[in-house]
Amino acid sequence: MSQEAKTAQEKLAESTQETPNGTAAQQSDNVAHALAGAGGGLLSMALTYPLITLSTRAQVESKRAQSSTLNAARRIIKREGIVGLYAGLESALFGISVTNFVYYYWYEWTRAFFEKAALKAGRASKKLTTVESMIAGALAGSATVLITNPIWVVNTRMTARKSESEEQVLPGSKPAKSPSTLGTLLSIIREEGPSRLFAGVMPALVLVINPILQYTVFEQMKNMLEKKRRVTPTDAFYLGALGKLLATSITYPYITVKSRMHVAGKDGPKEDMFTSFRRIIREEGWAGLYGGIGPKVTQSVITAAFLFAFKDALYAMTVNARKKVALKK
Repeated sequence: MSQEAKTAQEKLAESTQETPNGTAAQQSDNVAHALAGAGGGLLSMALTYPLITLSTRAQVESKRAQSSTLNAARRIIKREGIVGLYAGLESALFGISVTNFVYYYWYEWTRAFFEKAALKAGRASKKLTTVESMIAGALAGSATVLITNPIWVVNTRMTARKSESEEQVLPGSKPAKSPSTLGTLLSIIREEGPSRLFAGVMPALVLVINPILQYTVFEQMKNMLEKKRRVTPTDAFYLGALGKLLATSITYPYITVKSRMHVAGKDGPKEDMFTSFRRIIREEGWAGLYGGIGPKVTQSVITAAFLFAFKDALYAMTVNARKKVALKK
C-alpha cells in the first residue's frame, strides 16, 4: 500500500473512532454553514434589492414596454416613491434566508458524504472534484427549488405587480394600497389554487445549474488559491463575483421564462416552459429572453460577492461562538 493510501486510511480510522460525536459535530457544522449562508444572503439581498425590482419588471414586460434601466428607475420612483424599488422586499428576505439555509445545509451534507467516500477509497485528498461539486450542487439546488418555489412566486407577483398607481388617477386621490406578502399568498391560493404556487418549477429546476456553475467555479478557484495562501473574505468576494457573472450570463433566458410563468394570472395562458420560450422568441425576438439582463447581472454579481464574503465571516463567527459555548460547559 502506498504512503498516500495509508495516510488516507489513517484519517478514515480517526474520523470513525467516535461515530456519534463525529456525526453530531458534522451536523453542527452543516447548520453553521446553513446559518452563515442564510445570514449572508439576507444582508446581500437587502443591499441590492432595487436592482432585483428593475430586472424582474423588465423580465415580465413585453419588449415594447421596456425602457432603459435609468428611465425605469425614474418612472418607478415618480409613480410609487423610493419604496417602489423595494416592492416585495419582505418576502424576498424571507425567501433568500430559507433558500440559502436549505441550499448550504444540503450542500455541506453532500460534501461531507463525498469526503468520507474519498477517504474510504484511499484518495490522497478529500477535496471535492469538479464532478462531485456539480453533483452536490445539483442535489442541494433541486431540494431548494421544490421547498422554496412558492415563496418566489409570491415575491415575483409583488415585485412585478401593476399597481393602480400606474393608472391615471383623479387629482388628490390616492392609489390603492399594495397587498402584503400574506395577502398575496392567500389571494393566489383562493383565486388560482395551491398548484399555482409551483408555477415555473421546471425552468427553476433547470436553473439549478446556475448555483452549480457559480459554486463549482468558486470552489475550484478557491482550492487553487488555497494551495498558495489562505483565502480571505476579500478573495471570496471577488471569486464569488466571477462565478456568478459566468453562471447568470449563461442561464439568463431561463430566469426570464421563470418570471413570466410566475406572474401568469389565472385568466392568462397556462404555458409550459418550451411554449413560453417559443412565444417570447416569436413575439419579441431573441432579445426578449434577455430583458433586464443589465441590472440582473449587476445585482447577481454584487449579491454573490457580498454573499460569499459575508458567509465566510459569519461562518467564522458562528464557529467561534460555538467554541466559546463549549468551553463554558
